[in-house]
Amino acid sequence: MQKLKKGDNVVVLTGKDKGRTGQIVTMLPREGKAVVQGINMIKRHQKQTAQQEGGITTREAAIQVSNLALVDPKDGKATRVGFKTMDDGRKVRISKRSGEVIDG
Repeated sequence: MQKLKKGDNVVVLTGKDKGRTGQIVTMLPREGKAVVQGINMIKRHQKQTAQQEGGITTREAAIQVSNLALVDPKDGKATRVGFKTMDDGRKVRISKRSGEVIDG
């Protein structure tokens, strides 16, 4: 089980977007990176094709997972993630800050 998943709300800990929050759009576990909505925006020069118009486009670039922290569901601040086995045998993620169950 991963500490961060697609759809999680995260806060950026370092870099140009420090302190901003967003939702994970894509996880890239082999590279240790994630794409976060509205974070780490880059400009790309797009050549015109039959399907797409040319010009300068902006899109999200991947950011290191180590530079992200999960947003605590209780108070909205950055938290570390832990794991706990429930009574029925399910393994769930918990917030180290508040002890809240994150999923399930």
